[in-house]
Formats: sequence, structure tokens, C-alpha cells
Amino acid sequence: MQDLKFSQFRITSILRVVVQSRLLTAYCLLPTAFCLLLFSYSAKAQLRQPGPSSPLYGARPESGRTSNGLPIALRDVKIEQKLDQQLPLDVVFKDENGQAVKLGQYFGAKPVVLSLVYYDCPMLCTQVLNGMITSFRVLPFQIGKEYEVVTISFDPRETPTLAANKKKVYVGYLPEKLQAGANEGWHFLTGDPDSIRAITDAVGFRYHYDEATKQFAHASAIMVATPKGRLSRYFYGIEYAPRDLRLGLIESAENKIGSPVDQLLLYCYHYDPSTGKYGAWVMNIVRIGGVLTIIAIALMFVLLRRRPAELKLKTGGVV
Repeated sequence: MQDLKFSQFRITSILRVVVQSRLLTAYCLLPTAFCLLLFSYSAKAQLRQPGPSSPLYGARPESGRTSNGLPIALRDVKIEQKLDQQLPLDVVFKDENGQAVKLGQYFGAKPVVLSLVYYDCPMLCTQVLNGMITSFRVLPFQIGKEYEVVTISFDPRETPTLAANKKKVYVGYLPEKLQAGANEGWHFLTGDPDSIRAITDAVGFRYHYDEATKQFAHASAIMVATPKGRLSRYFYGIEYAPRDLRLGLIESAENKIGSPVDQLLLYCYHYDPSTGKYGAWVMNIVRIGGVLTIIAIALMFVLLRRRPAELKLKTGGVV
């Protein structure tokens, strides 16, 4: 009778070990499967959201002289990336209160989000500011605390009064808890032609005034600069993914802001200047998956090696 019970016990124990080993094997494969899914999702996202290929963006170097198919009013309109370009921090503008300020007053301690618009723009500039607000509302960082925002009008006819009205509207779009910081950290500037030319040349912002429509033709993008005033990131279009802007701010701040999770994301995602987006860095993701898989396999062997000893202790007294 005891032999029968012992045999049943051994069979049950062996089955338990087999089941657990299969489960551990499955757990070992999970990290690799997760990394492959992450890469697949990222690849699909990049296919759904291609980078700017329009002649309005100068992300890719030109190869020869080809017709871009643009109307005459738009042929000199584009954004030329000037990564690591030093901004003219000694240039003087007027803030929304009408006070003369140097651009450098907003640099030194924090990264800066820079946008070039004109406040009376009936179309594109409003969309740029709306896109900024949409990202600012969900970023884990606060304007004025972790980063500054500088919005400059490239229309020399615009006044500080107009800038103040625009600031009031957009700061009011933010959640109440963010408004105090935005009042201090989001600056709406106007300037004379020389000051405007200095900043637009520095960032590669090319625009054109169309006499027929009495409007400016221009492309859309925002830039991120380091605390020392060097351009580090360009984000194109009118929608700026909070993840991309978040990673851009962390890198521009020389990793002085952000959490350990942000640092992991920076390891897995790299900035692509040709698209103005952060994409999955395949080799780093594969490395992480490999390390996790090795750890899981090592854990499986440790548990399996301990199993026979436990069985021996439990069955040693049975005859």
C-alpha cells in the first residue's frame, strides 16, 4: 500500500515538474515575444505616420536640381534643419508686456521649446499653437519648472498687445494647475526685422510674404534647444507626439529631467532627424530582450536544480 502511495506521489511530482518546466520555458520566451511585438508595432506606426517628404522640409539633403512642383509663392518656403546651431542669444525682442528682453534671458537652466508663428495668422500658426497646447497638457513636465517655451512672431508689424492677447488665450487652454507656471515660463515675443531675421536664419526658417493674399507662406515645426541655446530637435507638422517631445526635452536637458522609465525609453528609441520623430532602435530592443531571456533561462535552471532535492526530502522516509 505504501509502495502504491509512493508511486502515485512520484508520478504526481514528475508531472508537476514537467508542467512547471513548460511554464518556465514559456516565461523565457515572453521577453523575446514582447520585444518582437514592440518592434512590429513601432514599424507599423512608422508606416502609418511617415516623416515629412514635402519640399517644405529640408530634413534630407538635396540631390541635384529638380522641380518640386510648388507654386512660385512657396518655392522659397522651407525649414532647413540646423542641429547644434547656436541661437543668437544676444538678440533683443519685446515681450508681451512691451519690455525689451534678450533672447538669452530664457536660457541657462532649462531646455526651451521654440516656435515661430505670427499672431494674426488665420490658419497654420493657430494649428501649430494648438498642437503645442495638446502636448503640453499631457506632458509630465511643467512649463516654467522643467522647461521654458518661447514663441516669436516673424511679422515685424505685430505688437506686444497682440502677443499678450495670444498668450492669455493659450495659457487659458492649459489645466488650471499648469497656468501659473505657464504665465511665468511661456513667453510671447515680437521684434523688429533685424531681430526676426537673426532668429529665422539661425533655425533655418524660410518664409515668404504673399502680396496677393496679404499673408505669410511658411512651413510648420517647433524646435527644442538646450539650456545653452543650441538647437537639438525639430518636430514637424502641427501635431507633436507627447512621447517625442518628452524624449526631446530629456535629451536636450542632458538627461537632467525624467525618470528611470524615461531613460529606458531613450535607450529603446532614437531621434531620426529625417522624420523629426523618435523610432524604435531595433538593436537595443533586441539586446534588452536577449538579457531578459537569459535571466529567465537562468532562473528556470535554478528552480529545476532545486526540485530533485525537495523531492528527496519529501520521499526519503517512505519505504
